[in-house]
Amino acid sequence: MKGRFYIVGVGPGDPELLTLKAVRLLQRCPVWLTPKAKKAGAGTALSIVQGVVPSGDKEILTHYFPMKKIHADRRPAPDVEEAWQKAAVLVIDRLNSGKDVVFPTLGDPSIYSTGFYVCQTLFDIDPEIHVEIVPGVSSMEASAAAAGLPLCLGDDRMVVIPAIFENGYLREMLLTFDTVVLMKVHRVMDRLVPLLVELDLLKNAVLVERSSQEKQRIYRDLAALSEKEMHYFSTVIVRRS
Repeated sequence: MKGRFYIVGVGPGDPELLTLKAVRLLQRCPVWLTPKAKKAGAGTALSIVQGVVPSGDKEILTHYFPMKKIHADRRPAPDVEEAWQKAAVLVIDRLNSGKDVVFPTLGDPSIYSTGFYVCQTLFDIDPEIHVEIVPGVSSMEASAAAAGLPLCLGDDRMVVIPAIFENGYLREMLLTFDTVVLMKVHRVMDRLVPLLVELDLLKNAVLVERSSQEKQRIYRDLAALSEKEMHYFSTVIVRRS
């Protein structure tokens, strides 16, 4: 009997934010496929789960996934696609031997997660593979909680977008929605801050760096950050009211 593949959200950093279901599956599954953004060292997702679940008896497959832009209308870079393929092979090998495999992913699997690319690659190889998606606390939820902000109230409209889009698109979103959550802002502060100034929204913006982690920082004066490259785990929330 083939094993089952689980994509499990482990939250943004604080191990106590793991759901009971995530902990149970991590305890039960004999194989962990853990992503990392750098070739050297272990990944953040692994360090989060090891804060709660002992891993001494697990087969841990630490796999490198290049952090490059992925566009919906074109194929990914060859090394990105190759990483998905290699990960799928590792998973299928264990599933075929009857072992369940869990893929712990930062935040929630449904929001910009590598796990879904691996999942689709698996289905391309074997459409009969059993997959279960387990939600987790997202970085935007943790950031809003840390900043003491609601994401939506009443009839508010909210949009979540990666800040790497060019300014014309960002401008449209900032003028249209009540709440704008900007992900992946770590390298675009030099153009994001002037845009917020131009739209008179700088006072409505807050940046949370490394939400729920030990080094969490909350910035309410984004003007001081325009020349600073923030940590990769940084989120900006802009509320018009």
